[in-house]
Amino acid sequence: MRELVDRFYDHMDSMSEASQVRALHAKSLRGSREKLFLFLSGWLGGPDLYVQKYGHPRLRARHLPFSIGQTERDQWLLCMRKALAEMEIPEDLRTQLEASFWKTADFMRNRPEHEADGGLKIFPGIQNSTRV
Repeated sequence: MRELVDRFYDHMDSMSEASQVRALHAKSLRGSREKLFLFLSGWLGGPDLYVQKYGHPRLRARHLPFSIGQTERDQWLLCMRKALAEMEIPEDLRTQLEASFWKTADFMRNRPEHEADGGLKIFPGIQNSTRV
């Protein structure tokens, strides 16, 4: 778990393609690394370390201060997919994790955006939640 988190944030910190999502984070990623590790421990079925330390994750509420749109979602997912691809994880598990991460990342979107059809999508995560 720690390896996944470290690879993820290493990519976020070094890839120009992730610059917008990186800009939402503090200069030091140390706190973000720790919180993601604690969260993923429970999210993936282990001990609820995040809950023990910080209470219920309330992911969407905790991310509301940050403007998160499709670009930030996609950059976050790019970093996570690269991290997962570098690890020795069975393909079926990787596919399942990527789908779950996509749903969660899409749910974090909180900025109204115009879709390709010209419509304004205000409540993200509903129409596109089945994408992988």
